[in-house]
Amino acid sequence: MTDIIHPLLLCGGSGTRLWPLSRKSYPKQFALQTGGHSLFQASALRLARPAFGAPLLVTGSDYRFVVSEQLAAIDLEAAATIIEPAARNTAPAILAGALILEARHGGQEQLMLVAPSDHVIADAERFRGAVAAAVPVAREGRIVTFGIRPTRPETGYGWLALSQDPGADFAPVAQPLDGFVEKPDLQTAQALVAGGRHLWNAGIFLFTTRTLIAAFENHAPEMLEITREAVAQAEQDLHFTRLAPKPWDRLPDLSIDYAIMEKARNLSVVPYGGDWSDLGSWEAVWREGVRDENGVVTSPGATAINCRETLLRAEDPDQQLVGIGLDNIVAIATPDAVLVAHRDQTQEVKQAVAILKAREVSQAETLPRDYRPWGWFECLGAGQRFQVKRIVVNPGAALSLQSHHHRAEHWIVVEGTARITIDDEVKLVTENQSVYIPLGAVHRMENPGKLPMVLIEVQTGAYLGEDDIVRYEDVYSRGQGAKG
Repeated sequence: MTDIIHPLLLCGGSGTRLWPLSRKSYPKQFALQTGGHSLFQASALRLARPAFGAPLLVTGSDYRFVVSEQLAAIDLEAAATIIEPAARNTAPAILAGALILEARHGGQEQLMLVAPSDHVIADAERFRGAVAAAVPVAREGRIVTFGIRPTRPETGYGWLALSQDPGADFAPVAQPLDGFVEKPDLQTAQALVAGGRHLWNAGIFLFTTRTLIAAFENHAPEMLEITREAVAQAEQDLHFTRLAPKPWDRLPDLSIDYAIMEKARNLSVVPYGGDWSDLGSWEAVWREGVRDENGVVTSPGATAINCRETLLRAEDPDQQLVGIGLDNIVAIATPDAVLVAHRDQTQEVKQAVAILKAREVSQAETLPRDYRPWGWFECLGAGQRFQVKRIVVNPGAALSLQSHHHRAEHWIVVEGTARITIDDEVKLVTENQSVYIPLGAVHRMENPGKLPMVLIEVQTGAYLGEDDIVRYEDVYSRGQGAKG
């Protein structure tokens, strides 16, 4: 076994507690920025070489091109991008990652660090030091979890019970884990903080692949058998590894804590004394923000007047959000939705999303901007028989060769140059030029340049749904009716 630690980044999840910024179509790990990077990018950079190998990613099909594009933007490449056919919680995802990692190294035991991709850890060097301190223990066959020094009586996290006093500085010294505490009530959480021998459960783990697989053999053998089937029958799709859907559908929706950690006896914990947040609510975003003398956090498009302990965010650069006389309020404005909540009620945002989803409100899960492997588009306006979109195509990218049964399209290039195919004709269209795509014409747009290409598309017809596509060629291997 080499000294290389292989990160496994968990990149699924819908991020509903940070609605309306984070939605199922583009959850918080990709949407929320910190220090100029998305949370996912910051996580990948934190666990980059030389101490770590190229990351393995576990994500859903909808996000496969997002993770690839965001990694490429920071000059990183995944060792494997594993596509779950359906979300099954952390236990099957982590097990599949361990099986694939070991298989890719000829069956040899490997060190694997499991981390969510949506955490904020300001001191990356200190965190890497905690991981290094855990390596000798993991090599001995222990499953190591990392516990965060608590700074408040948090009721939204699970807690870890220590067997020894961690000391005033919470030095990263491994010790046996004494047990788990479910999300406590406030009184219990206050007692845990006062006792000094409990940590927040960060959901970060280090172990060898052999140790984890043995734990599943002992505590969840049926899950191991089914996951092996899903891995053995996996298919390569471009550079993605698609787990087989039939066996995967038989797996339970189970976290690694319930499947393994609460049953295993070879558990250790390494305290981490640095700042950490899972940004699991707008209250957490307020805590992580830069607060003024009144405890107010604002985005560039927000103005606070006589406010206290408040978060104001305008997500669109053309928006202006003004708060007057607000106290302990969260106000988040996006182009198509607004959230206003008391800070101590932000955990209820998930319930609000469920209500909107039950009403079939599109804003519950979908952002106005729709991200695709070639770039993105957003709707600027729509009527009964027309729709206007802004489309941005990345340098060198191309949409599929396609046609539509129910609509015609008008394209106006406003930035860059487009290479346009219409039936047998191929031509370059530059800024301020336009083309017409008749109903039924086989067509494609490409960006041959080195800068993003922007065009305005006007659709007209009886049906304007994204599934009105007959696809003939597609470099992204999408099937008929798939969007974009």
